[in-house]
Amino acid sequence: MKRFFTDHPATVGESYGQHMRSALRSAVPPGGAVVTCTVHALVPALFETTASRTVTRLNDEITDLHTDDAE
Repeated sequence: MKRFFTDHPATVGESYGQHMRSALRSAVPPGGAVVTCTVHALVPALFETTASRTVTRLNDEITDLHTDDAE
């Protein structure tokens, strides 16, 4: 059962805790973007660029991760 939690993180050079932290860092901001998009849909003057900036930042971070993997 332990392998269920450790095999994949090991393939990317991380412990379970490191992988969980990285995954949560990628999971939480989109949730915030959903909230800001919803508020923006209701009141267009609010959060005009917040969601798109969040998505762009996450894309850059994920792209950097894959670039690091290729090196």
